[in-house]
Amino acid sequence: MSATSYAVEALHLEEAGDKDAPVALCLHGIGSSSAAFASQMDALAAEFHVLAWDAPGYAKSADPQGPLTMDDYADLAAEIIRPYGGAHVLGVSWGGVIALRLAARHPELVDSVMVVDSTPGSGTSPEKAAGMRARVAELERLGPQEFAAARGPRLVSAQAPAELAERVTATMAASVRMPGYGYAAESMATTDLRRELQHITAPALVLCGAEDRITGPDASQVLAGGLHKTAYVIVKDAGHLANQEQPAHVNDWLLSHLDIVAQLRADRLKG
Repeated sequence: MSATSYAVEALHLEEAGDKDAPVALCLHGIGSSSAAFASQMDALAAEFHVLAWDAPGYAKSADPQGPLTMDDYADLAAEIIRPYGGAHVLGVSWGGVIALRLAARHPELVDSVMVVDSTPGSGTSPEKAAGMRARVAELERLGPQEFAAARGPRLVSAQAPAELAERVTATMAASVRMPGYGYAAESMATTDLRRELQHITAPALVLCGAEDRITGPDASQVLAGGLHKTAYVIVKDAGHLANQEQPAHVNDWLLSHLDIVAQLRADRLKG
């Protein structure tokens, strides 16, 4: 199935900020939705036109009519950006993998890329691919509510407030369903970004929660080591959803990165 067969109009997009400002596109993780970026949308809206999608088959977005590959997700994100000429792209976990594939396939549309608690994909080993595919059977067996109850609390650190774990779990339960989750999981199981990282030209910021128990700092280090123009940050007292568990710290890093990218662009134009 090509991305063009899933229309941008079928996506639900949350928006914030001035529509004439530079664009920041937010891509959520495999068990979430646009709701994951509430804090980032608030922080970025003063300077950016912020868009956050519900991926195909998630939350308020329509279900795809057939499988979508990682390329399809990246190309669909590109279609969102294209009318604006470019965007800074923020991705968490699965969303980070999409963001990096987008930067590799459509470098002219990606002004910078920011990835949080992400990975090169689950296709880096047979065990990781099998683990990702096993989640689909788990969702089918348990249903969204029990699936979220089993997985949600692991996405934050052990010392995270109970209300955060509850909010993450509720977001997951309201967001995931078949077949969208199944297509997303398969896209992860068949993706290994390690060889293409060196070809990504967009300035990059890689952040990872120090207590991420899902993808972990090792996976983020692979990303940071493979990208040429990158900064790597470990976020203290945060698990897999560092942007939700430590939003103030993560937002400071995002804004710092975006300021640096803007200054570098201004310097190039002057030169």
